[in-house]
Amino acid sequence: MQYRLDLVLHPAEGALLRVIGMAERRGFAPRAINGAPVAADDGRWHLQLVVDGQRPAETLCRQIEKIYDCVSVQVTAVEGASI
Repeated sequence: MQYRLDLVLHPAEGALLRVIGMAERRGFAPRAINGAPVAADDGRWHLQLVVDGQRPAETLCRQIEKIYDCVSVQVTAVEGASI
């Protein structure tokens, strides 16, 4: 099953690597990433990360929320998408 994670991260060195590493350690395979810093939001990064995995995405969402650089994360199931 594919999931899209909508993330807001503080612009810190290694923040994206921590998120991707957490996804991989939880059994999810990153498939696509898209985003950019938003100047109107103190330069925070607004990202969309698409992952594949057989486990419930809520588990990954709760773990990513614990990362210091993470401001918010929302998960959405992607139906019938192949990236």
